[in-house]
Amino acid sequence: MTKAVRLPLETLPDFPALCQIWKALPEARLVGGAVRDMLNGMPASDFDFGTPETPPEVMKHLQDAGIGAVPTGLSHGTVTAVIDHRGYEITTLRRDDVTDGRHANVSWTQSWEEDAARRDFTINAMSCDRGGHIHDYFAGQEDLKAGRVRFVGDAGTRIREDALRILRFFRFQARFGSAAPDKDTLDALMHGVGMIERLSVERIWSELRRILTGPRVTETLRLMNQTGVMAACLPELSGQLPAAIQRLDVLIRYDGPADYALRLAALLAGAGCEPERAKRCVERLRLSRADASLVLAFLQTLPPVPERIVTDEDASSVLAEIPREVALGQAWLAEAQQIVTAPNRHDAASWKRLRLRLANLPVPVFPLAGRDLLAEGIPPGPRVGELLSMIRTWWRESGCRAGREECLTYLHDLRESFL
Repeated sequence: MTKAVRLPLETLPDFPALCQIWKALPEARLVGGAVRDMLNGMPASDFDFGTPETPPEVMKHLQDAGIGAVPTGLSHGTVTAVIDHRGYEITTLRRDDVTDGRHANVSWTQSWEEDAARRDFTINAMSCDRGGHIHDYFAGQEDLKAGRVRFVGDAGTRIREDALRILRFFRFQARFGSAAPDKDTLDALMHGVGMIERLSVERIWSELRRILTGPRVTETLRLMNQTGVMAACLPELSGQLPAAIQRLDVLIRYDGPADYALRLAALLAGAGCEPERAKRCVERLRLSRADASLVLAFLQTLPPVPERIVTDEDASSVLAEIPREVALGQAWLAEAQQIVTAPNRHDAASWKRLRLRLANLPVPVFPLAGRDLLAEGIPPGPRVGELLSMIRTWWRESGCRAGREECLTYLHDLRESFL
């Protein structure tokens, strides 16, 4: 079905580039997220095209028009047009011939409706021609207005074609689904949970990360837990998922930052994950080394709390020991734990003062290095490191205020007893 709706494409910053593509490929249409977002009054950033022309034809038409053409995914029918150093993906209309839950064998088609029928959700199955007219074969506009995230056709069939659609459903439900999912959709999601194990952990984490930093996080995670999807994605939290989600909910309600590493750490902390179990989780999800280190650092014991960080010197001592980002994350998690376990002791103002100190104080720099001890006549060897560690401990415990000369004086005081 084609709806008599026109989008004002001429108002888009990318309109000149889009016109170049349409001049070379007049039958092409914008597809997917850009159409959905423009209809929803949201800024569109990624402009992807569908076209009935085959990939070799697309390459030729673009090159004839003087547009850079890169064969980025020819097996899937995708060519990237490069205009002013920006890429625009152009994909030949397709039908799925064989699917296995992860990959599909495709063939080309001339039918826009057939191509739309293979997409995941009705709100993602619309297209827009060069005149700005919307083509909507599955009532995506009505679903968008009603806040419904609905699979194209039969939900179970769409999920069996690609198990990643289970996680994508929750991400889009969080962003666009003001209406509750219907029973058939929930049943299809629950029946498809076993297929999640076929997905690579990188794809699982990619979707989870976007869910954790998106809108309506707590509501979405509870729905994922209800359907069994959370346990399939984070088995390390199995049995403790309600407590894990509650801890994250507290962090979000008290304005904790929308950082995926911190929010994953909140789930792990809420589930009572000991260090080894938390480490297994981040390793299984194959987080980057930096992200994994950050999550585990957030979960370290003895976080900065108002009872211990009373002065600027106390905060400086913390910043001398651990990175600012880690200290702030630990403070957020410690406050969330207090709210859950000892709400009568919670004093929001004291936690705010603590975080302000940690956020605004300069990071102190220890003024000595090994070469300074060698220059003072300390023989090379392990004692240099031992002495340096002792001086650093004294410097940190005294509020990180001592300068180079004071630290050297303390070294001289140590020499007789230590050497």
